[in-house]
Amino acid sequence: MKPRKDLLTIGSLSDEDIHTILDSAKAMKDIFTKSVKKVPALKGKSVLTLFYEPSTRTRSSFEVAAHRLSADVTTFTVGTSSVVKGESVHDTIDTLMSMKMDYIIVRHKNSGIPAVIARHCKAAVINAGDGAHAHPSQAFLDAFTIREKFGTVAGHRVVIIGDILHSRVARSTCCILQRLGAEVAYMGPGSLVPAREHCGVPVFRDWDEVFSWKPHVIYLLRVQNERIDTPFFPTADYHRAFGVTEERLKVIDDCDAAIMHPGPVNRGVEICDAAMDYRNCLVCNQVENGIAARMSILYHLTPQTQNHE
Repeated sequence: MKPRKDLLTIGSLSDEDIHTILDSAKAMKDIFTKSVKKVPALKGKSVLTLFYEPSTRTRSSFEVAAHRLSADVTTFTVGTSSVVKGESVHDTIDTLMSMKMDYIIVRHKNSGIPAVIARHCKAAVINAGDGAHAHPSQAFLDAFTIREKFGTVAGHRVVIIGDILHSRVARSTCCILQRLGAEVAYMGPGSLVPAREHCGVPVFRDWDEVFSWKPHVIYLLRVQNERIDTPFFPTADYHRAFGVTEERLKVIDDCDAAIMHPGPVNRGVEICDAAMDYRNCLVCNQVENGIAARMSILYHLTPQTQNHE
């Protein structure tokens, strides 16, 4: 893998980059699931988490990953910073870079902000989710989880169900899975799976079509009401039409398919309670693998050395 400063999208990576990060994630997981919980790979390096949107899983996962690589971690809390007083992103970055950060992990409600930050600083910038655009670290942990479950991603069928329109996860995960040789399909409410989003990706209308396709993985997304002006679906109606109900779970069990979800899980909406205890539910695996994937991402990025001049 050639030296790379930033991780902004899956599309910016070569096939070699993708395979290197996934292979390294396996080694990282072997480290922290055994007796050694911490390695000195990033000792003396500084990592900043800069989240303009609320996050529990992604931010904590990156922070744990950085700590396990022996980096120093600083959490920038936007809600108590000068940002709420009108400070621009550029001014915030100028302030932070005076602290000589090596890595900046950014989440923002507007697409493209991590790329703007990357252009204006010497730190390695990781896109932790920008609007409905991209979420590359989630894509890596999803691909790693599927590879761990089945031995390979290639040749497996994954159906992504839910709010495709507003989902940066759907975009990034679909991209990496296709790059790795998987077949990907979508299913969801018609207006939340717009035509421009599924060029070359089959779209199913209902669960009968999904089950006829015989997917190996059913990947559920939540409806992102925070990105919709008015609630799109009453909860009960959505669950009845697109959710994993107890009846559908029986079919999924018969097919031996796995269930995945990026979180947060909305029980009784996209998934029933019983599905969280299903033998092939990989949601907890995704959380654990998120640490390994993000350790690998941090390890393989190279901040510009001028940062500490």
